[in-house]
Amino acid sequence: MRLRLTPRDTTIIDLIVQAGNALVEGVDLLQAVIRAQAGDRPDLLLKVRDAEHASDEIVHATMRKLNRTFVTPFDREDIYALSSALDDCMDNMEAAADMVVLANPAKLPDGVEIQLSVLQQQAAVTAAALPGLHTMKGLEEYWVEINRLENDADEAYRDMLAELFSGAYQPLELLKVREVIDALEDAADAFELVSHHVETIAVKES
Repeated sequence: MRLRLTPRDTTIIDLIVQAGNALVEGVDLLQAVIRAQAGDRPDLLLKVRDAEHASDEIVHATMRKLNRTFVTPFDREDIYALSSALDDCMDNMEAAADMVVLANPAKLPDGVEIQLSVLQQQAAVTAAALPGLHTMKGLEEYWVEINRLENDADEAYRDMLAELFSGAYQPLELLKVREVIDALEDAADAFELVSHHVETIAVKES
């Protein structure tokens, strides 16, 4: 652990933890949108957007605190990168919910349930791990698990692409489904990026 001569203000870490907790709610709302009947989806989408706005405010609060804090818990650029990556997770989940409502595919492939399961696990593991930034202990298991989950998401995504291009889908329906599964894949990738930033911080602080 690097020697610090000045006490750190750890409020920034608390805000990062809040951002991680918000992702758990975000993925639950995304799942509700995807599993709902078409007529119920627009109202649920509004809840997703509210969650995204709340997540944005946490990020803005983090940036404001960062700008006012002389001694940060770790490097400023790493705080910024981690906060931005957490925001990207929520943004991609909102994009997926948007595409389900706007494109309104007739039927989503079974692999979407695998994607949702991966996102739920990624969100839960991330939320549980981020408080560890206070002590930098026990974080390696987190980024290893996120990488494993992202591999599961990649496999499901590739299987769905193969299904899409098998000839079983009409061209317009193919495009609709592709937009949804691409957004879900982007969300899983964003969670992995969060873990990379956490790993960078942990390595620097060790």
